[in-house]
Amino acid sequence: MDQQRTQERRALAVVGEDLAVATLEASGSVVIARNWRCRAGEVDVFAVDESADGPVLVVCEVKTRVGIDFGDPLEAITPQKLARMRAVTTAFLAQHGPRYARVRFDAIGIVITGDRPTRITHLAGVA
Repeated sequence: MDQQRTQERRALAVVGEDLAVATLEASGSVVIARNWRCRAGEVDVFAVDESADGPVLVVCEVKTRVGIDFGDPLEAITPQKLARMRAVTTAFLAQHGPRYARVRFDAIGIVITGDRPTRITHLAGVA
């Protein structure tokens, strides 16, 4: 892949992550980390949601597409990706301590098209 296409894909990912963060914040979550990396991989967004039982760590994968020619963006979140998210979350919790009542894995799919409104789908508790 050439450098310009790589830059365009990264710019699209940033736009998608910004929209996902706005979606999470609009639902009352507080974002605590973006693009958190460790040896096991990367998680796009870590947030905290308050519940009656205490704080919930929200682990969110974001997939952004321009159109749906290659399917819905949420279809790209495979069992392998969820396993990597769990591994990264284990490392995150080891570094940041067990201060959460529970952990929830979410997915946000974003479809951006020039002629239609942006479609944002937030699935809570995907794993």
